[in-house]
Amino acid sequence: MKHIRKLITVVVPCHNESPNIETFYASISEVVGKDVEHDYELLYVNDGSRDDTLRKLTVLAEKDDTVRIVSLSKNFGKEIATTAGLQYAHGDAIVIIDADGQHPVELIPQFIEKWEQGAKVVAGLRTGRRASLWKRTGSKLFYSVLRRTTGVGLNPATTDFRLIDKSVQAEFNRMTERNRITRGLIDWLGYKQEYVGYKENPRLAGASPQSFRKLFKLSIDSAISLSSSPLYLVAYIGAIVLPIATVLGLGMAINFLLRDPLHLHATGGAYLIVLILWLIGILLVSQGIIGLYLSHIYTETQNRPLFIVDQQHSRNI
Repeated sequence: MKHIRKLITVVVPCHNESPNIETFYASISEVVGKDVEHDYELLYVNDGSRDDTLRKLTVLAEKDDTVRIVSLSKNFGKEIATTAGLQYAHGDAIVIIDADGQHPVELIPQFIEKWEQGAKVVAGLRTGRRASLWKRTGSKLFYSVLRRTTGVGLNPATTDFRLIDKSVQAEFNRMTERNRITRGLIDWLGYKQEYVGYKENPRLAGASPQSFRKLFKLSIDSAISLSSSPLYLVAYIGAIVLPIATVLGLGMAINFLLRDPLHLHATGGAYLIVLILWLIGILLVSQGIIGLYLSHIYTETQNRPLFIVDQQHSRNI
């Protein structure tokens, strides 16, 4: 049976990756050019780099027809740069990979093989992470909380190193929220995933652009983007505080009317504290109700598809 050649797009977000451009290009061109039995294109997304990244990419594009460049007007962040790449990718399958060399390019044929076998999402599963203890611990804690609050089974070991089918790309491109985490939205779509394990390589050169501040912001954006649970948190606290304050207030009032049979000897300050606690409970519950309305408004403005159709089976299709 003759092998049907399709187009594989490799999306490479770049921000100040000038020292890595030539080395990364040489390694990935060798892999996809020799070990992949499909046509391919390398789609670099220049995310407002301030170094020599764009010039080096332009040189590559002038000598290699498989290289395409999408250059953003400023640094919008990796998630938006990746989104831009997915918007402009033409391939039947799209591979997302970093330009710093930490994702092993030699595993791309394994991703494509699983795709050829029917997988629509193939995610890289990191088995050896080069990160500090606080980063590893924080990552596990964050994904654990996110999984419980969103219901989306995000695996902390997966990364942006992944392949998606063009049908997944089409659904992803329908999502319009600005503060986003790419792999979280792909996982939200619900397509069954296959995995390829890998050990993270050291960076080819330079330092990671992902500072603590950026990672923290990404975590917050992810939690808010994928879940409305933070809006309910105040309501949950109010639901605990209000009944406790009510029981305490009623108990103290009855004890006062019966002339302190429990010998509490409560002062005016104690009654004032309970009253304040009760008012705080009322306030928290009120804010929680407002949060419920906000969550519905937020869900509507996200403009996500109501459902995702994976397959259809019919004699008439």
